[in-house]
Order: sequence, then structure tokens, then C-alpha cells
Amino acid sequence: MSLVGKLVSELEINAPAEKYYRLFKDETFHVPKISPKFIQQVEVHEGDWDTHGHGSIKIWKYRVDGKDEVFKERVEFDDKNLSVTLIGLEGDVFKHYKTFNGTYKVVPKSPQHSLAVLTLEYEKLDDGSPYPYQYLDLMNGITKDIVSHLKKEG
Repeated sequence: MSLVGKLVSELEINAPAEKYYRLFKDETFHVPKISPKFIQQVEVHEGDWDTHGHGSIKIWKYRVDGKDEVFKERVEFDDKNLSVTLIGLEGDVFKHYKTFNGTYKVVPKSPQHSLAVLTLEYEKLDDGSPYPYQYLDLMNGITKDIVSHLKKEG
């Protein structure tokens, strides 16, 4: 049994790709207001909000499966591919995983429609570690909340 895995979810979204991507790149601090059901807080641990956060380290406080958890990550942006990768450093997920990285990528389809491709790459600590489906569900929920927020903005 392989301990290394990848889960992928694709969501058709009614939002311009650039707006979706920019929210992660330039306005991450708004995510707790946009998606309070899932995200309670995002704070910069190293770096700052003003340099678009590339390489900055953030601490996310979130709720998954009815439990409050914490995730410390270093963010990497790929402007060419409209992709944001959160590289896990510390947190509750590391009770079950040796590595844990989440990527939000958006593919433009038309001016108002895009495809959000959400990817979790992980390595389990052992055969008994669960598959991280609930974290992919969390990413899907956040994406849906962001799309609703972008629709309201116009």
C-alpha cells in the first residue's frame, strides 16, 4: 500500500479566474469573513500581507468535521498558472501525515466562468492513517464561499 497520495477535485465556478486567484494572492486576510463556517482566522507568522505573501508563513485556524484545527503553511504563488500552493509545515494534519500540501489552481474558461482545480498531496505516517477526504471537502467549501462572495461583489 502506497503511503503517498493525491486527491483532486474540480469545480466549475461562475467567477473570473483572475478574481478568484487574486483573492488568494492579495486578500487572504478576507477569507475568514468570506468563509466563517470553515475558517476562523488567518494570521501572518513570517513575512507580510503587503508583498503578496509569496514565501510568507501563515497560520490558519479552521473547522473540519466539527473540530477546530490549526495549519501552519508557507505559500507559493504561480502567477502564470494562476495557482496557489500551501506547503504544510506544522499543525493538526501532521498527526496522520508526514507531508501535506494543498493547491488551489484556477483555469479560465470564459470571461465569467472558470474551473477550480483543488489538489491535496500528502504522505501518510503509516497504513493506519486516514485518507484526507475531509480536507478536500474543506477546500471545496471555501471555494464555493469565495465564488458566492465574488458574485456579490459583481
